[in-house]
Amino acid sequence: MQELEKTVNQEGFWQNIEKANLINQELSSLKKEIDDYKSIEENVVDNLELINIVEDNDLKIIENEAMALEEKVKNLEFACLLNEEYDKLNCYVEIHPGAGGTESCDWASMLSRMYQKFFERMNYKYEIIDSQDGDEAGLKSITFYVKGNYAYGYLKCEKGVHRLVRISPFDSNKRRHTSFASVLVTPEYNLDINIEIKESDLKIDVYHSSGAGGQSVNTSNSAVRITHLPTKIVVTCQNERSQMQNKEQAMKILKNKLYELERQNKEKEINNLKGEMDNINFGSQIRSYILEPYKLIKDNRSGFETSNVGKVLDGDIFPLIESVLKVGSQNE
Repeated sequence: MQELEKTVNQEGFWQNIEKANLINQELSSLKKEIDDYKSIEENVVDNLELINIVEDNDLKIIENEAMALEEKVKNLEFACLLNEEYDKLNCYVEIHPGAGGTESCDWASMLSRMYQKFFERMNYKYEIIDSQDGDEAGLKSITFYVKGNYAYGYLKCEKGVHRLVRISPFDSNKRRHTSFASVLVTPEYNLDINIEIKESDLKIDVYHSSGAGGQSVNTSNSAVRITHLPTKIVVTCQNERSQMQNKEQAMKILKNKLYELERQNKEKEINNLKGEMDNINFGSQIRSYILEPYKLIKDNRSGFETSNVGKVLDGDIFPLIESVLKVGSQNE
């Protein structure tokens, strides 16, 4: 914190406003961490002193204080789990349905609603970068840009395949169906990403933006789809007003994806040298949501279970995320 304060007070600090805002954001976050710690420490000292001077019948006041402090300490311990390099960053969240047509598209739509409710619970700001409706119902894909403290740290726990078992609302015979949807989370790296992208490696398509219809529909080819041919990474953007703005946003996301791919490859090389295997990869089934014949949500990594599926699908996924982070810290 002291090092950043010195930086803030240097002459010319505000010449690069974007960089200055990032430093200020990190400084505010560190100040809050330190203030929270000091506040708990002071409360503990004050209550220890009170124990020695109050009458036995007044101890109830201290017991209540102790319960409140216990909760604060628990939150502080949990914050310590978010200690990886990119945990504090904003992120992009993508949802893609698996094979299964309308069933999987509807499941992708349910997950989209669940995450939007979670963003609201966390007071995260978010915007839909791209969204494609299913042919009959649900979503073919959706991409969110999520902005908030530790957005990536929390949401990285959602990477992988999510499995749904339920009686299909689209099946006239009321049979039970299993659907899959994948979630991909990429941090928004707060740095000038030095990745060379050759024009010859890109296939750029433009198309009509999808919208609600009426006056809000965009009749020009403003939406942009960029395919990076060597890696087969596809990025789409249609939320901006102009084709140029959508292309800039799509290129920014592509750079983040390529940087993330490069980082993952380096980690795999290191793990192979160390003889370690990464057992939680994108594409693995991480969680099951069973609505029929009984109600149960189970995370396959932490073993956390709950029968309150309605609460989870309404965005209360924090206990699931917490369980995954705790398992990760134990494995370390």
